[in-house]
Amino acid sequence: MSAQGSAPRATLDLKVRVWGMGGNNQPFFQNAMAQNISATGACIFGIEPELKVGDVIGVQYETRKARCRVVWVVDAGALKKTQVGVTLVADQDCPWAAVLPTDMKPEERTQQRQDNRRKFARHKVSYPLELRDERVNTPMRVNATDISGNGCYVETVMPLSVATALRVDLWIEEEHLTPSAVVRTRDPGVGMGIEFTGMTEDSKKRFQAHLDKLDPGITLGLKTGE
Repeated sequence: MSAQGSAPRATLDLKVRVWGMGGNNQPFFQNAMAQNISATGACIFGIEPELKVGDVIGVQYETRKARCRVVWVVDAGALKKTQVGVTLVADQDCPWAAVLPTDMKPEERTQQRQDNRRKFARHKVSYPLELRDERVNTPMRVNATDISGNGCYVETVMPLSVATALRVDLWIEEEHLTPSAVVRTRDPGVGMGIEFTGMTEDSKKRFQAHLDKLDPGITLGLKTGE
């Protein structure tokens, strides 16, 4: 969200947690304050490390998390330190939607995703997976925080490089699947997006149906998913 953005703003002060990778290539995790918030972004101040435009950071308000992209950065002085404007990454839910004035609340998820090109609806549930980098075969036990039959997002401070080939271990109730996968996006200090490339269409649909049962609310009103 830039200073010139057109989204309506609310002048609230919210305590948030932010994390990512600073300009010194060191991960950070700290408290900060969000101001001038909207359904699509906010101004966040009090950030310790140096950030740059284009960086992706994690932001948490109360129990809700979202990934945000930095769109502007200013040195706000000793008191406010680094101040950044952020906008929600595509398909991320607004973490402070509950405290926005009624006329500023984001649209329903079904409306937001009508034009989304994803085939399956993403579920924001903690889902256990085991990933193996096929070059070293070392297992990584993780929890996907944003998952569908087509792929997932995994929060990790040290994400793997884009195009890294993986083997995934997951379960559909008693059925064990080990599809191949590939890292598609990488956000240093935050996480990585993974596509299940080796899962058959039937397996994707069965896995999606399994996720829909675990998190039924997202599928209400959706006939074909994302």
